[in-house]
Amino acid sequence: MLELRPNCEGCDIDLPVDATNAYICTYECTFCKDCVEQLLKNVCPNCGGGFTPRPIRPVTSRRTGVGLAFQPASTTRVNTKYSEEDISAFSHLHQHIPPQDR
Repeated sequence: MLELRPNCEGCDIDLPVDATNAYICTYECTFCKDCVEQLLKNVCPNCGGGFTPRPIRPVTSRRTGVGLAFQPASTTRVNTKYSEEDISAFSHLHQHIPPQDR
């Protein structure tokens, strides 16, 4: 089950559970759309993979025991350990390779 991290690992803006600008990689690294497009160039600084929009967990439990009330989002904020310079250099090396070929 996805953690639904509460913030962008790049710029640290809040990304609530219903954020439509939240993006994740296959390891759940979470960034806002602006960081994915402008800073990261769709290259995860941690794994080198691409990003996809983060799904929104239903607020309403349409099945017993399933929904945001039963599986709440994470409250633990995560920030990237890489500097903006490191990220830019890494992204520059890999952005020309389609995510499915990385």
